Amino acid sequence: MEEVLDIYKKPYDPQCPQVCMDEMSTQLIGEVRAPLPSAPGKPLRYDTEYQRNGTANIFMAFEPLAGQRHTKVTEQRTKVDWAYFIQELVDQHYPHVEKIRLVMDNLNTHTKASLYEAFAPSEAKRIADKLDIHYLIVAPKICLSLRDPYKLRLTRYQASARACRSSSL
Repeated sequence: MEEVLDIYKKPYDPQCPQVCMDEMSTQLIGEVRAPLPSAPGKPLRYDTEYQRNGTANIFMAFEPLAGQRHTKVTEQRTKVDWAYFIQELVDQHYPHVEKIRLVMDNLNTHTKASLYEAFAPSEAKRIADKLDIHYLIVAPKICLSLRDPYKLRLTRYQASARACRSSSL
């Protein structure tokens, strides 16, 4: 734990950004009945009965010293899904950096070995060489309070939330 606290104390380095990563499974929940409309002093009210429409996974990477967030919605949470999210971080969000200081929990999917399950050895090594991984014993979870039955709308929600948060920085 002290290792991670030391990472958090380091000053911002644009060539070695500190990125915290986590993921969360969420239920896709639809309404069985239309919500009761809001009125002055009364919020929109939902029935307790709902329709379950499966699950989705949300990956999130947060660079606290730069105020950047990167999210991705996937069908599930596997080693290969994690590997593709990390590849996206390396190639799309941080292509210019020397190393990414990646802080995350020690879930069994969060290993460099997962990269080798998803990619050819040369590609896996290229991605792994850009990572400086530090593990937390317990990581905070992404917080969402959202009832939505469809993955597409969940994806749109996270994109709009990301845009809203980025514009307020």
